[in-house]
Amino acid sequence: MNTAQQFDIDDSKANHEIMTALDDVKLLRNLAYINGKWVSGTEFKPVINPANSEIVGYFTQLSQPQITSAVDAADTAFVSWRQLSADARSDYLLNWYQLILNAKQDLARLMVIEQGKTLAEALGEVEYGASFVRWFAEEARRSYGETIPSHIANAQLSTIREPIGVAALITPWNFPNAMITRKAAAAMAIGCTVVIKPASETPFSALALAELADRAGIPAGVFNIVTGKASTISHVLCQSDKVKALSFTGSTPIGKLLLSDAAATVKKCSMELGGNAPFIVLPDMDIQQAAQAACDAKFQTSGQDCLAANRIFVPHQQFDAFIDHFATLVTQQSVGNGMQDSTSVGPLINHKAVEKAQQLLNDALIKGATVTAQTDLTAVQECEGSYFPPTLLTGVTEDMDVYRQENFCPIAAVMPYSTVEQVIAMSNDTEYGLAAYVYGHDIHQIWQCLRGLEFGMVSVNSVKMTGHPIPFGGMKQSGLGREGSKHGFDEFSEIKYCCLGALPTASGS
Repeated sequence: MNTAQQFDIDDSKANHEIMTALDDVKLLRNLAYINGKWVSGTEFKPVINPANSEIVGYFTQLSQPQITSAVDAADTAFVSWRQLSADARSDYLLNWYQLILNAKQDLARLMVIEQGKTLAEALGEVEYGASFVRWFAEEARRSYGETIPSHIANAQLSTIREPIGVAALITPWNFPNAMITRKAAAAMAIGCTVVIKPASETPFSALALAELADRAGIPAGVFNIVTGKASTISHVLCQSDKVKALSFTGSTPIGKLLLSDAAATVKKCSMELGGNAPFIVLPDMDIQQAAQAACDAKFQTSGQDCLAANRIFVPHQQFDAFIDHFATLVTQQSVGNGMQDSTSVGPLINHKAVEKAQQLLNDALIKGATVTAQTDLTAVQECEGSYFPPTLLTGVTEDMDVYRQENFCPIAAVMPYSTVEQVIAMSNDTEYGLAAYVYGHDIHQIWQCLRGLEFGMVSVNSVKMTGHPIPFGGMKQSGLGREGSKHGFDEFSEIKYCCLGALPTASGS
């Protein structure tokens, strides 16, 4: 392991806060990880704790040649990595998996300090992220081809799954651990090497995973993390003809730009983009139970979740009762630093996100919506953190930005509906199609929703819907491809068809 100095910036106070939170301070890295070595750029950028707006550390900014060197290292390593047996690659991943679990407390603390979510949510994410490493380590042994009944005389037909090559992975700040492991584990298990660009808001979670990958003995060049200016890194990754696959999780507008930039080299692109999830309460559902589920689905990760319930639809006849229950739950939320046990909703990622949330709220109020309930922020008013109160809006209409956009904040828009047919049409009235929630008991209405909703994932009577065995992904402008499950290999491999003909026997033999 390279023993390069971890922090080159003279700001011991800023670095002290994050280091004293860790049992294993070596998990705190601020240099990029390329070809098995820690690499420094010429500049460093601060990371801000959203709970108090203080600088908690700095991370390096790579130059374009250094980013290119990471791609070159991954391309070189691919030759030997792909030739390893599936068992051998699996063993490396299982080593990494165990180290992640062993370090989950520190990984969670890192995440809270740089991202803001509660410690309970962060611990859950680390376990969730580790589950993908184990899943794909095991799936590596089951990446089967198939035998095809031949229509050609004297020929045997079959397929095999081949790793595509170097995979570029661009990951978001809202799930800085799991979005890396879900992509990287699939790519590495099937035989690809990876170059990862983490979000600039949350680099430490990514670099800690690199430290653990290094300890797991994963060969140099197989797992690389590059940090720096997003536009520079993404352009290098998109334009390089050595990068064969691009996997991105983030906003739909940025996804479109990446698709355009990658078109010149015809990369295999998978995109997990925005969401505008409906939450449908069916007429026979217990309203108190539905309100609790809607609250959980809305305020997870402070609303900064592509699966968060953005639009909550309730039957006219139960609307007032639902609002009463939901309003009580909103006022009971505890907003604060994610390190505090009492906190149920942490800060937003930065002050820009708070401004965006306020713009959404102002737009709704101007157009006639009403704030029916809002969490008290008295406990955090003296803080400089990026806090926004969980808010219940009624009187929401289809022309409001909070209805149309993926709001990524703790604003819950609740609307009444008359029929199941109407609520399905209202739910589908969006460019997005990632996830939807349905709560009720009538199997005919549930089935009507399951088939009628234009979303890649529909969860019935459960807020939790994701996990390593399921194909995660959306329809319409919510993305391309699937992550997790056996389908997770599809984005990082090609199906090669093989036709093995039998030559005629030589005459006289």
